[in-house]
Amino acid sequence: MTKGLFQVLMSALGSMGFAILFDIHGHRLILEAFGGALGWGLYLAARACSLSVFWSLLIGSAGVALFSEVMARKLRTPVILLLVPMLIPMIPGGDLYYTMYHLISKEYDLFGATARLAASEAAAIAVGILLISYLAGVIFRARSARTGEGGTFRRVLSWHRNEGKKE
Repeated sequence: MTKGLFQVLMSALGSMGFAILFDIHGHRLILEAFGGALGWGLYLAARACSLSVFWSLLIGSAGVALFSEVMARKLRTPVILLLVPMLIPMIPGGDLYYTMYHLISKEYDLFGATARLAASEAAAIAVGILLISYLAGVIFRARSARTGEGGTFRRVLSWHRNEGKKE
């Protein structure tokens, strides 16, 4: 329990550090830290339920993607600005390091095994993001069509059409 809590805290600090590196300020730093902690916490919870690393990373990245989609709409900021620092703790850095180490050491059998592992972990993160991004797009497009809010492009078109009309 204590080890998991420490990992969640460190993932929050890691996400906050990269957010600072990306020149994010103010209350958004807290959101970045929370998102990083949320993702790693979901990963650890999935691992505690005996799920594989692939499924655990997919669940963690989907949770982070959902949180960043919602917060980006509330803050009216690009999703990618929130998403990237939150995902930093999930990057399979150790597996990527050992992949390159085995390649340079000419241990090609170990290189292949670690490369497949790193690729599957990266794919899990990507699938989690894509799944939530697609669902968010469908939900928000349906919501804007239902309420009549078409977004910026539709507002620009309606302004342009009405520009030449005299009242």
